[in-house]
Amino acid sequence: MYFTSLPDHNQPGFDEQLHFSRFRKSNVIFNTTAQAGGCDDHVGCLSIKTTLRGEEWYGIGKRNLVVRPGQFLILNDNQAYSCRVDRARVFSIFFKREFATSVFYDCKASEEASLDNPFIAGTGTPEFFQTLHGIDGALQSRLFALASALEKNGYDSDEISEHLLYLLRQLIHVHNMEAHQAMRVSAVKKSTKTEVYKRLCSAKDVLHSSFMNKLDLDTISSVACLSMPQLIRQFKLVFHCTPHQYLMRLRLQHAADRLTRDKDLVSEITLQSGFENTSAFCRAFKAAYGVSPEAFRKQNGTLVSDGVITSFSETA
Repeated sequence: MYFTSLPDHNQPGFDEQLHFSRFRKSNVIFNTTAQAGGCDDHVGCLSIKTTLRGEEWYGIGKRNLVVRPGQFLILNDNQAYSCRVDRARVFSIFFKREFATSVFYDCKASEEASLDNPFIAGTGTPEFFQTLHGIDGALQSRLFALASALEKNGYDSDEISEHLLYLLRQLIHVHNMEAHQAMRVSAVKKSTKTEVYKRLCSAKDVLHSSFMNKLDLDTISSVACLSMPQLIRQFKLVFHCTPHQYLMRLRLQHAADRLTRDKDLVSEITLQSGFENTSAFCRAFKAAYGVSPEAFRKQNGTLVSDGVITSFSETA
């Protein structure tokens, strides 16, 4: 199923049971520009969330994450969450349970096993790490192909199912890479490594979602439920930098993006990127990029992108 508008859950007579039942019957895609909308309490199927413009906020347990262009979030089957969107272009895909399990079985089974049991339904999907990711080249190509097919031919069920199969295989590849990354955690038991990695992802997500705000190590360690020494030590092992270094990179990347995409004053970009004063921002920017913010803007021009296809090329 394909939707180009978000449902209004507050509309009189809106049938939530009917709406959510659709996600059990078929794959569902939302590709829409929303002024405002969302859902306070939803238990969904396996899904991928990204935005082509603007922001979409998700609440998962006690965590709040914001998905911006160039990023994506995977939510697991039967995950309870809330979501809010305000003036954003949303691209969201829900995988029917039977479809997802069949693709996962195909990924892990040998060709001989698939020949012997060609119509086996599968028994589940991996538990994805529910954390923010950057859209890399491979995933960008899959999203590009899917968006192009929808724009060109509309929702042709068979054609879209083929695109979704390869998209889901790419997401499983991302999961396998993350599972390998989790093994960098310094711990003896695999279960401990996985749990610490999930908590590190919570720390990483709060940095991505709130980099423009004042963040300190006490706040980050509290969100991650890790002591400050453990947070710093394990974060560097897994992500090859400390939380503070990661935060500075995010702020500078955001500033660089703003410098190329709009004409705001450097002083405005300073505050919107989380820096307290322009002098400190300019020193940090020149140290990272080799030129001043104004020189960087002149070299890169003002780039403005919009629409389904070009937005997938943005990076986190």
